[in-house]
Amino acid sequence: MAGCVFCDVISGAASAHRVWEDDATVAFLDRRPVFHGHVLLVPRMHVETLGDLPQNQLTPLFGVAQRISTAVVEALGAQGSFVAMNNVVSQSVPHLHVHVVPRTKGDGLRGFFWPRTTYADDAEAAGVARTISRALESSATDG
Repeated sequence: MAGCVFCDVISGAASAHRVWEDDATVAFLDRRPVFHGHVLLVPRMHVETLGDLPQNQLTPLFGVAQRISTAVVEALGAQGSFVAMNNVVSQSVPHLHVHVVPRTKGDGLRGFFWPRTTYADDAEAAGVARTISRALESSATDG
């Protein structure tokens, strides 16, 4: 879809630190993460909301979301993860996306107020992306 930043990431027209891609989905680090390792998972197909996603794409999308939610814990030493999706309201990019955020007790995340941070530089973001990618690759060979 012309003008969609996530479609540009999917096509390679815009750069992103990818952690996963397959025929149905692409996952990459959020540029303004809640915490380091905050991943956005998008369907390759441009749809704006969960209601727009064809039913046959639900399992591919949420199967990968499940794997990423485990991978960020294992890869980053988190205690858990937060998985969320906005539909229209608070959806900063009108392309369906799932947030997967690593969590630790006492990390300061309260309800739906998401303080944002940044990576120190591109190298730090690339390193975090590689760490999560390795965990995802490892889980693909285990299951």
